[in-house]
Amino acid sequence: MAVKEKVKTAFKPLRDRIFVEYLDDDTEKSAGGIYIPETAKEKSQKGTVRAIGPDVTLVKVGDSILCERYGGSKVKLDDVEYVVMKEEEVLGLFD
Repeated sequence: MAVKEKVKTAFKPLRDRIFVEYLDDDTEKSAGGIYIPETAKEKSQKGTVRAIGPDVTLVKVGDSILCERYGGSKVKLDDVEYVVMKEEEVLGLFD
């Protein structure tokens, strides 16, 4: 059984908001071998829930989720990019 890493954060979402850290998509090359510049890469839709508001019922801290590509508000803390979004913007959970 894997131990889930707990990440301490100073941010506490309100109501039905969740605080998500996007997973890095380390794709440097396309399938055809062409290098993709950082500015041309699309943001991942996969993330890990780092904190939840008191009204959140469907996800919990540590869940791996799929979320809307352009949803939420971006926040940068300690050089890490997070997104604050409504629980309804979560499209699904990964096992």
